[in-house]
Amino acid sequence: MPGRKIRLCAAAMLVAASNFADARSDTRKMPCEQTQALIQSQHAAALSTGPNTYDRYVRQFGNECDAPYAPMVDYVPTSDGRCMVYRCEEPAPMVPD
Repeated sequence: MPGRKIRLCAAAMLVAASNFADARSDTRKMPCEQTQALIQSQHAAALSTGPNTYDRYVRQFGNECDAPYAPMVDYVPTSDGRCMVYRCEEPAPMVPD
């Protein structure tokens, strides 16, 4: 019986993961203004940017990025062109003069 419980748990996790992917908003189906508003309202959002691509986008000002990462400009495709958003990235090191 333990094997059956493991299979049921694995199946439930697979269904949950596929439902999460289906629920993720697609930037290509929204205008830029709506994409930016969604990120602002949720503070951070995992958004699809292509058929097999997604990333986590954040507000410009906030604590959604863990140190040493910081919100950095990125561009995503939207229904009305390219849209400026922010994604957590590690800043480039400062080079002394």
